[in-house]
Amino acid sequence: MIGRLLCICGLLTVTPHLQATVSLELRHLWEDKPLATPSRAFVTRSGETIELSRLAYLLSDLRLLGRGNSTSSGTWLSRNNWFAHVDASRPGGISRLHLGDLPRRTYTVLQFQVGLDQETNEADPSLHPADHPLNPNLNNLHWTPQGGYIFLAMEGHLRNGGNTGGFAYHLGNSWNRTVISLPLSLEFTDPVTIAIDVHLDRLFNGDEPLQIAANPSTHSRKGDGIAQLLKSRLPSAFAIREIRQTHLRARPESPAPGNLIGTPYRFRLARGFPIPKLPTAPPLTNEGVALGKRLFHDPLLSGTSKQSCSSCHQIAHALSDSRRFSEGASGSLGTRNAMPLFNLAWKDSFFWDGRAPSLRVQALQPIQNPIEMHESLPNAIAKLKASNYGPLFQAAFGSAGITKERLGIALEQFLLTRTSYHSRFDQAARGEGGLTDQEKRGFELFMTEYDPRRGLKGADCFHCHGGAFFTDHRFHNNGLRDDDDRGLESVTGRSTDRNRFITPSLRNIALTAPYMHDGRFQTLEAVIEHYDSGLHRSSTLDPNLAKHPPEGLGLGMEDRNALVAFLKTLTDPQFLPAAKTGN
Repeated sequence: MIGRLLCICGLLTVTPHLQATVSLELRHLWEDKPLATPSRAFVTRSGETIELSRLAYLLSDLRLLGRGNSTSSGTWLSRNNWFAHVDASRPGGISRLHLGDLPRRTYTVLQFQVGLDQETNEADPSLHPADHPLNPNLNNLHWTPQGGYIFLAMEGHLRNGGNTGGFAYHLGNSWNRTVISLPLSLEFTDPVTIAIDVHLDRLFNGDEPLQIAANPSTHSRKGDGIAQLLKSRLPSAFAIREIRQTHLRARPESPAPGNLIGTPYRFRLARGFPIPKLPTAPPLTNEGVALGKRLFHDPLLSGTSKQSCSSCHQIAHALSDSRRFSEGASGSLGTRNAMPLFNLAWKDSFFWDGRAPSLRVQALQPIQNPIEMHESLPNAIAKLKASNYGPLFQAAFGSAGITKERLGIALEQFLLTRTSYHSRFDQAARGEGGLTDQEKRGFELFMTEYDPRRGLKGADCFHCHGGAFFTDHRFHNNGLRDDDDRGLESVTGRSTDRNRFITPSLRNIALTAPYMHDGRFQTLEAVIEHYDSGLHRSSTLDPNLAKHPPEGLGLGMEDRNALVAFLKTLTDPQFLPAAKTGN
């Protein structure tokens, strides 16, 4: 498996006839055999059988050493502000990192770093564009303002006999930044690709094989021997496989932005929130958002003309429902709990199982679902035409035509503007208030990894619920016993996705009961009890949970109460009864 690689490259000024186009290519191996994540099973030199479920890392500071003359030892050519995000989960093919045009000369060393310098690591991550490798919403490797980025994330399962465990190795912090220096003999005369192999077995094996069962995790605190061991082995894992001439392919052109019709919508960001990738075809407008808002609240979209989208996504419950399963237009009950609809501009898959790739696709499915709104799109459009929606569609799209595509776009425009980032926790983070001692203790437990090896016994929530959104927007099996609803597997067909569901945000969690994809837990206390000692162990249980001992985390009642107290600080007052509800 060769990982997905995204980059931003600095610019060099080079005379055209003295330059050549260069690409890098990375693939990941175990004992010289390519691997994919989730991977097949491997046996380490310590005799443990493992499967990798995640491999992702950040690269920076690429340099090439040019050969010197008789009086010079050589000159380093650097790419300014160069960063890359590698993720080995994309299936198939080879991913290339285009370095652009470099001066034609002979180079003897290729060098880059795994990780970031301290200044970059501690800088505000929300300033990066949506497609930048360091945008937290793209890489899912930025956990907290205090901890910065994770430079390398390796997670997986331990399969020893009938026992199922997990491991999570996260290298972070500036002292774990690692230089990778690769010798080469390269004269750029044609477009070339430098192919690099990453031998992951060298990280686990070595002269003293890593005992995974005894050391299931590291989060790179100072003095952590496992982090130091992985860092020391990283340079030996990278090796140049070959340098070959590249047959350049024309890069696909980016789609042209849609023509702006109407007034541009001013999308507001809170400090610490990354820049989202908003649609440009068409872009957000006040007219489109207003149309979507009216459609969202209009019962004409249902078969009975009595149920709207807002019937199951209510302001008082942070745009979710207070019932375990919502009741559809014809009285049928759904099979999954209604999800809250805020901060959707940062998501790229929708529904609990991720079956919709965009909001405009997602928005049309409940209308047609026989156990939800129970209406056909032709009927819904006919009712909208008869209700004088033509002028609103004309204002939003430039003409009065009403189509299913425009219906989906209008609902998407409104939903993209539903944001939430003004909780009491956010106010405290901005220095505009404070938390009680109990709430601070809850936050400490939330952000502390469970690692008895180092005397750390936190609640370990942040791995899946970290960052500004209190979710990583990824799919996890969180230890629920559910043999019927297989989650992501029903979409992908892969058994490795069994019982994996999208991680919901914990923002406004006090308003969105009941909890989990099937609403099985009525209270936050019941949710904490589940994670503390109620996990169902299966082959796809998330590694960050599978690494915990079968007897649980051992949280006392005082700690549980502190966690609940902290979670209640994540409520946005816009959803409380005293707030205006004109949303």
